[in-house]
Amino acid sequence: MKRFDSIRPYTDSEVQTVLQQLSTNSDVVRAFISATKFSFLTKIPFGNWLVSKILQAKINNIHTIKDYQSIFENLVSNMIDTKTSGFTCNGFQNIKPNMSYLYMSNHRDITVDPALLNYMLHQNNFKTTNIAVGNNLMSEAWASDLMRLNKSFIIDRTGKSKREIYQGLNLASEYIGDSILEKNEPIWIAQKQGRSKDGIDFTDPSVIKMIHLHSRKKISVNEYLSSLNVVPVSISYENDPNDMLKAKELYLTDLNQIYTKDPKEDLQSISEGIRGNKGNVHLSIGNVMNFHTDTYESCSDQVTKEIKDLYMLHATNYAAATIQGIDITNNPFDSTAIDDAIQYLNNKMKAIPEEIHPYLLNQYSNPVL
Repeated sequence: MKRFDSIRPYTDSEVQTVLQQLSTNSDVVRAFISATKFSFLTKIPFGNWLVSKILQAKINNIHTIKDYQSIFENLVSNMIDTKTSGFTCNGFQNIKPNMSYLYMSNHRDITVDPALLNYMLHQNNFKTTNIAVGNNLMSEAWASDLMRLNKSFIIDRTGKSKREIYQGLNLASEYIGDSILEKNEPIWIAQKQGRSKDGIDFTDPSVIKMIHLHSRKKISVNEYLSSLNVVPVSISYENDPNDMLKAKELYLTDLNQIYTKDPKEDLQSISEGIRGNKGNVHLSIGNVMNFHTDTYESCSDQVTKEIKDLYMLHATNYAAATIQGIDITNNPFDSTAIDDAIQYLNNKMKAIPEEIHPYLLNQYSNPVL
């Protein structure tokens, strides 16, 4: 077996085999039905069989990763047109088309964050990224297959022993370095494990440590990060389709000190993130970073500062602070925009218990604070 076969994205030669297997998988068929206009088929005899046949017919013309990604490009384009009030992106002057970068991003949505970056890179004739995905999202083998068809690679953090965990992280570290330095392929990775559910963006030193892991005995962390051409990326959503799910999770975590996630919850978040209204969305691409200090903490702090400086605030951020009675100066939005945002948040709060309200508001107000 080749070195990275267990974690790398699929190749063109594997596309048809994987798709054929997926099209006959009952879990895939049910997920497809629940997420599309075919939901009515659950109520008729042989509905699942019919959808499986529809899927098999649709995949006959998909033979390459590019074919597969073209479908997602159309989905992302349609999502921007129908599920946002506007999408803006800046910073392309900071990168070069023939170079590969390690894009380190804040993380608000499981799939939409990297999808929007890759969409804009493709639209502007830059290389699209291989996307780092934690295997916590891969409780279902078919979910792993779908992600790996879409240029995702797996970071395995859940071995049965410390040795297995180390081996999984070391392999991901080696893959990142090999992709950028040897194959000239860019990588997208979140600045910390999991999405930011409280609106506070910070870079986890353990992510920096994982990136450096395979090369730690050869080169200092700051020299290594500089060689990877780290580019900070910051994405912000006026409205988060998963804001109430995040608020509920944070509330229950505080209440019980532990939160047990439903096996289907990540898939629900993916679906809501794609289908929900996001308001205005902005993506900022920063400058290539040079790292001067050789500790994981100082390097992570440097990335955190860059990402925060790039973050674009929305009316909902100021509105949440206003509802909480926090006095914010230099508010760039007029009273109409703030009033509309307050109404949006008030309508959200009507649908959840009062004790969860602060958790909803915090995820919007924390970026201002």
